[in-house]
Amino acid sequence: MKRILLRNLFFCFLGGVFLSSCISKKQIAYFQKAQGEHDTISVAQAYVPKIQAGDILSITVSSLNSMASSFFNPFSNTTSDNATNSTLNGIPAVSNATGFLVDTAGMVELPLVGAIKIAGLTTSSARDVIKARLNVYLKEPTVNVRFLNYKISVMGEVAHPSVYVIPNERITLPEALSMAGDLTIYAMRNNVMIIRDVNGKKEFGHVNLTGRDLYDSPYYYLHANDVVYVEPNRAKRQQIEPVFKILPVVLSAVSVLMIVIYYSRR
Repeated sequence: MKRILLRNLFFCFLGGVFLSSCISKKQIAYFQKAQGEHDTISVAQAYVPKIQAGDILSITVSSLNSMASSFFNPFSNTTSDNATNSTLNGIPAVSNATGFLVDTAGMVELPLVGAIKIAGLTTSSARDVIKARLNVYLKEPTVNVRFLNYKISVMGEVAHPSVYVIPNERITLPEALSMAGDLTIYAMRNNVMIIRDVNGKKEFGHVNLTGRDLYDSPYYYLHANDVVYVEPNRAKRQQIEPVFKILPVVLSAVSVLMIVIYYSRR
């Protein structure tokens, strides 16, 4: 009777270990519909980045006189050459493109025009300010302003953790994770962390990818220099914790011992 009880307890223990390592569908499926939730939901307001000190900008100028315009484009060749190196295995990565640096005072220095304060402006507003200054030198100038260092970092349990340059100056969290090759099976999908610079301080936000609240979250649209960290789940932690490394050996030894005891008493 004791042997039967001991054997049942052993198999119950094995069953408990097996079940504890299983992952349910609710833990891995994205954007699950909550009870009473509609299939059409609100989306967070789109993020429009503003120029800050330390940004590197591509500023290209054109006009009716192409030769005169070329004087204001000292980085045109360098930028185009380096832009071709901004991928890593087909994935957008950190670019070493050269452009106009916004100094600590929020100013950018243009040839002949001199210093122009553009910190705090969007790229479209900066374009208008620069264009107004160029009207003195060029006839019907056209200005294009873009960020060259608009980047985000994706790290943790994703297929391709890296720093990614965003050419269109707008990216959502699902897009960033897709760019990084999606989350691995060991990712904790209900507690993805976003680290953001806000007024000189670090802000730590958390989102749940298994629900639809993400779309109305302030972290749906990522900001420049955001860091996305995907935490490993319990199954991954069990793989690296010493107790779970030796557990199969212990269980095997116990099984052999129980078999020996069982047959020795027959």
